[in-house]
Amino acid sequence: MFRGRYTHSVDAKGRVAIPAKFRLQLDEGAVLASWMDGCAAIFTRESFEDLAAKVAALPLADDNARRLSRFLFSNAFDVETDAQGRVVLPASIREWAGLGSEALVVGQRDHVEIWNPERWAESQQPVGSPRDLNSHMSGLVF
Repeated sequence: MFRGRYTHSVDAKGRVAIPAKFRLQLDEGAVLASWMDGCAAIFTRESFEDLAAKVAALPLADDNARRLSRFLFSNAFDVETDAQGRVVLPASIREWAGLGSEALVVGQRDHVEIWNPERWAESQQPVGSPRDLNSHMSGLVF
């Protein structure tokens, strides 16, 4: 399970460090993709294959399904960490995610998200207080 939030720089070559705890889970291969809410995501190969199977099960005649498939797979790249634990973020991914010289690397259970820090802050506003968190969690059964 991926969890936690880490701040890392993005170097001039578009490389960002992946936390050591996350790297261990990505050793079997990883896929980097443009992702929801304007961030990038890194999936284990297995998680991405599960996602791909779900997309493949969508009706071929559905316009939205075809658009999703084209977008997802044309913006997905096999990646490996280098000796310093970094991955290269292609220019198209950096542009999609609005990444400059700093990124937040965020664990999201079955994948890792890479965020522009300002976009991340905006995405967290709906859960900005303890009362808001209570409201969002009200449907969960413990």
